[in-house]
Amino acid sequence: MRRSTRRALTSAALVALAGAGSGCPRPRAPAGPAVAGDAEFRVGLVVGVPKVLLGGAGGGELLVNTMAGEPIGTIPAGAQWSVLADTGGLARFVLVRHDGSRAGPYSAIAATNVTENRLAVANGRRYRGRLQVTAARTGLTLVNRVDLESYVAGVVSPEIGPRRANEEAAVFAQAVVSRTFAVRNRGRWATLGFDAYDDVRDQVYNGVAAETPQAWKAVRETAGQVLRYDGAPIDAFFHSTCGFSTAAVEEAFATARARPYLRAVSDARGGGGGNFYCDISPRFRWHEEWDASTLRAILTRTLPALMPIGGDGLQRITGVEVTRTTRSGRVGELRIIFERGDVRIPGPQVRTILRPDPDRLLHSGAFQLTVETHGGQVSRLVAAGAGSGHGVGMCQWGAIGRARAGQSYRAILTTYFPGTKIERIY
Repeated sequence: MRRSTRRALTSAALVALAGAGSGCPRPRAPAGPAVAGDAEFRVGLVVGVPKVLLGGAGGGELLVNTMAGEPIGTIPAGAQWSVLADTGGLARFVLVRHDGSRAGPYSAIAATNVTENRLAVANGRRYRGRLQVTAARTGLTLVNRVDLESYVAGVVSPEIGPRRANEEAAVFAQAVVSRTFAVRNRGRWATLGFDAYDDVRDQVYNGVAAETPQAWKAVRETAGQVLRYDGAPIDAFFHSTCGFSTAAVEEAFATARARPYLRAVSDARGGGGGNFYCDISPRFRWHEEWDASTLRAILTRTLPALMPIGGDGLQRITGVEVTRTTRSGRVGELRIIFERGDVRIPGPQVRTILRPDPDRLLHSGAFQLTVETHGGQVSRLVAAGAGSGHGVGMCQWGAIGRARAGQSYRAILTTYFPGTKIERIY
């Protein structure tokens, strides 16, 4: 995975993790097997839910079969069937047809569009390819089985957003990165029955609704192209805004091993002057602050992941300081000091612990602190920061800035992923 410029323009993202990507994904799976452009890629749309709706407006007739290929029936164009999980906790479900009749129980079904040039609809959203519903004791899983290039076409726009003509190289770069990520992580969630989630845990995928002429142009112009290092697809990380320099992967993720193509890369423009390619981002520079009560409330929620909090609650916070920075200038360790003792937070966990709000990560790990105290405790904490996201790999706003400067998508990618090659695998 956080994390899209479109998302980063409004949120990352990434993970974002947001990409402009929040998102972005964490290192997890080994390189996937070789694939062809028409190979199916399995996208997990919902997991563990009690109900799924198949069919509806904007779709064609859907032929519904068991996974063994035995026909169950056909959903007419525009009509809708409900898939209802067994309320007794069994790994099965029943189908409720548009006329109210029922079929089942079943443990798995497949729905395939049998109307020319029409699409499969599930939960009100249109998709290419096939739909598959499986049951577990925890509920239903809905999967879209779609060819790889169509998957990329449904990812590019949510991740990079609509771009102007002079920014098109950034869209092409996103297509290659997103395809590389898919190839590399194929089978990542095999135990759940799919390859990728449709959100910032992997890449944001919105099916046909997200496809645009610009995205399809990028997909077609880069068809089959992935980033490789030593002949293997790379871990293709991306994020919204690096702020001044990308980060090495081991700076951002505690369990990651160093990779030569995921090292810190400056985003400075040539000629000096303190200008950067990503300085067009709305998150290029940011400011967050906490008063005493807000800081205490946030840390009371987040610190139990690192340290026990006694029955009397969190001790008075007497100081907060950055005790180590990384090579790329991000916070490597944050120390929070209490009346009795302290806790040291590793850099990769700082954004999770020092949150601006309970449901929002700190924009990035690149920041400086100003601490005010009163009566022996922290009364105000201010973070002045740069960038958005984990900082590893391609900086999406930097890619947009580089595209505006006339750089090709190949130049953009080989800058952010040094030592890699762009190669066609099909």
